[in-house]
Amino acid sequence: MTTGRWQLAHGRHLDLAGKAVIVGILNVTPDSFSDGGLFVAPEQAIAQARRMVEEGASVIDVGGESTRPGASPVAIEEEQARVLPVIEALAGLGEALISVDTYREDTARLAVAAGAHILNDVWGLQREPGIARVAAETGAGLVIMHTGRDRQKLPDVIEDQFFFLEKSLEIARRSGVADNQIVLDPGFGFAKETAEENLDLMARFSELDVLGFPLMAGTSRKRFIGAVTGRDASGRGAGTAATSVILRLKGAQLFRVHDVAINVDALAVADAMLARETAA
Repeated sequence: MTTGRWQLAHGRHLDLAGKAVIVGILNVTPDSFSDGGLFVAPEQAIAQARRMVEEGASVIDVGGESTRPGASPVAIEEEQARVLPVIEALAGLGEALISVDTYREDTARLAVAAGAHILNDVWGLQREPGIARVAAETGAGLVIMHTGRDRQKLPDVIEDQFFFLEKSLEIARRSGVADNQIVLDPGFGFAKETAEENLDLMARFSELDVLGFPLMAGTSRKRFIGAVTGRDASGRGAGTAATSVILRLKGAQLFRVHDVAINVDALAVADAMLARETAA
């Protein structure tokens, strides 16, 4: 398990050497797969962010474009109109660190100016590599996510992780991003089409530790959990918490979730067991 201090924008940091870190998902979109339309209005979004902070989220990840399979792209102006007022308002409250879920360089730059501390790119810097320059220039934390969309994947689930993420890391380093700004996300559900592929990625998750970066798990309410449990997206909180525990024991430090409270409790048990193992 790689640990350390994650350097963020605006002189902030996040220690990853202790307990699991919860990243609360805040979709300010009408069409996200499980909560689309619930938090479109800024006042609704801010109220939800505050609820997640009260339940134990350390980071709020604000997204203005749905990343579900088949979702329609959103114009950059619309994305910015959705996320920037919410980021600015949350920054004014000062209750949590703020992440922006975007792959666009211009949105990333404006989001950091509005108060965001972290850039979360679901295309792993390979759609708009300039987002790495924003991280380098602003000192923002950078989540680099693996995806298999729009390309031919390698047949082995871990080999494909290395193939994609090593290219992303090269983009980051060429742009001047420091290693201590980077967190990696293996991208559960992003062109991992079957439950078996996602379960294989979970089973072999600890192999990613060789990359030497902290790891974030984003399994929340994903379709493969529904395939295992038989529940629709709104009923996958317990299944998500089970995956969080498994992945914590396999080395994940950050957990991007919709349902904060149940994951806080589940991960508290995992952390207690890890602490006992260390003390033994």
